[in-house]
Amino acid sequence: MNKSPLACRHIYGLIGYPLTHSFSQDFFNQKFQDEHIDAQYINFEIQDIGQLMEVVAEYPNLDGLNVTAPYKEAVIPLLDSLDDDAREIGAVNVIRFIRDAASGSLQELRGYNSDVEGFGRTLTSAVLTPGRTSAMVLGTGGAAKAVTAALQRRGITVQLVSRRKTEHTLVYEEITRAMVARHGLIVNATPLGKYPDDDLCPDFPYRFLTPAHLCYDLIYNPEVTLFMRRAAQHGAQVKNGIEMLLLQAFDSYDIWTRDDGDI
Repeated sequence: MNKSPLACRHIYGLIGYPLTHSFSQDFFNQKFQDEHIDAQYINFEIQDIGQLMEVVAEYPNLDGLNVTAPYKEAVIPLLDSLDDDAREIGAVNVIRFIRDAASGSLQELRGYNSDVEGFGRTLTSAVLTPGRTSAMVLGTGGAAKAVTAALQRRGITVQLVSRRKTEHTLVYEEITRAMVARHGLIVNATPLGKYPDDDLCPDFPYRFLTPAHLCYDLIYNPEVTLFMRRAAQHGAQVKNGIEMLLLQAFDSYDIWTRDDGDI
């Protein structure tokens, strides 16, 4: 797109670091082109969350942002308000810019979490088979919090796993064969394995997996992660995060463009 971003009616974008793995810019800009929407989507790769306000000041036509790692939790103190899901979970992946209709001046930055329902809508009967009543969620960041909420709302018990031990979190070294057998769904909600670091994966005991397990990686680039490959080697079913990405992207655009009366 040759048009200057500041010449567009609307700018949307993504904040995070790094952003080499992201498909959002191509997805949204293709959508805008296909639907003749006077808008542009920009990746804002910022090394510190404090730089968000510099981005806001530089682009007076910025109307919405997606938020990815490592800022889904860190961004909250910079926002004016949160929707119910973002407040409950303690993580934000969508920011809506609420502007005065007459002057265009920024009135409020409001945070939302579309990851909860984006992930939740991928939990079809093929994913949550009758035997999968509990899940292991790898990670404890913003994505893991959204996944946990979506699972618990559907009656699935959750065991969190991380590299750091807490009262409610196992470390990988504690996982036994019996524990893995009890959890039919294993979700990688860590960034380990996303492009360009696609030679990494969580230090999970993959040898305990069976064909009864589904290993779900929220990462979508690469399409098949090392986590998925290692799980499949032991017979487990695997799923990547592209469906979740698309569903939460649709929700993001709906949040950015809804009427103020729908807030």
